[in-house]
Amino acid sequence: MDYKISIIGAGSWGSALARIVSDNGYQVLIYDINEDTVNEINTYHTNKSKLPNGTLNENVKATSNLKEAVAFGDIILLVVPTKVIRSVLEEVNKVITSKKIFVNASKGIEPQTFKRVSEITYEVIDNQYIESFVALTGPSHAEEVILQLLTVVAAASTNMEHAKLIQKIFSNQQYFRVYALDDLIGAELGGSLKNIIALASGIIDGLGYGDNAKAALVTRGLVEMSKLAVALGAKEQTLFGLTGLGDLVVTCFSEHSRNFQAGRKIAQGKDLNKTLSEMSMVVEGARSCEAAYVASKKYNVETPIIDAVYDIIYKQNHPQDVIKRLMKRSLKVE
Repeated sequence: MDYKISIIGAGSWGSALARIVSDNGYQVLIYDINEDTVNEINTYHTNKSKLPNGTLNENVKATSNLKEAVAFGDIILLVVPTKVIRSVLEEVNKVITSKKIFVNASKGIEPQTFKRVSEITYEVIDNQYIESFVALTGPSHAEEVILQLLTVVAAASTNMEHAKLIQKIFSNQQYFRVYALDDLIGAELGGSLKNIIALASGIIDGLGYGDNAKAALVTRGLVEMSKLAVALGAKEQTLFGLTGLGDLVVTCFSEHSRNFQAGRKIAQGKDLNKTLSEMSMVVEGARSCEAAYVASKKYNVETPIIDAVYDIIYKQNHPQDVIKRLMKRSLKVE
């Protein structure tokens, strides 16, 4: 079958993913509410405001008509911030008329409900129109993918047939490789929880701490991610793969990471609201931190690093005071 792909959201990652599948020969239609962005993609095959470098292929088109976009694709690729995912899906549900494979490429969880995007999708979309759900996630920055730099991610689903289908559609032998994974819960949670640790990494960097501190943060952060994810139904080994450890490393050490950048700004004395308002892209880690903090208490999982980030962001505790408290915790066996 010659699949068509509809991409909901013309942000940096949506545009980069459009480049991949169009490079692989598939027809692509991007939906976005911004008419200027739509016109730029259709006229110049660029999206300069989101991705200053790189271009899109001519087989990538754009529209501001959601009904047209949903009707076009056999696969609906969701690439919008989780803050608006529920409202976007509600609009999709109003215009969808046939079964689709839903693929989510955003990383985040809903603070109030702690629901993953797959759960929100099945809750909002009339289930007769959902063929299956796949999460496409892993260590990947749009700024590198649009330039066709080597990237490896995973396609996760409870339906391995469809995980392998998305693996095939997105993989190529030049720069983008996809593994198939059957742990949807672990993949979604790994991609969300790592953003919290990336905020902490930025805070450490902003305070002037070195590589020793960052190495310890990533190691112990992964432990917290794993414990919380397992408590919520994930497989432990998933958190040590591409969608956990891999994504954690790239997000904690890359200048492309918006969460890392936000953490650094917070450490340099700016409050969260001001930091977020100054950034051109959404910082998912702040919302995921709120959700993870509540979930850790509900499931009685010890998460000192997640708690520390929560204290800094939502209780406005000074970062250095929070770090001192972490260092004074009672000694224990690793």
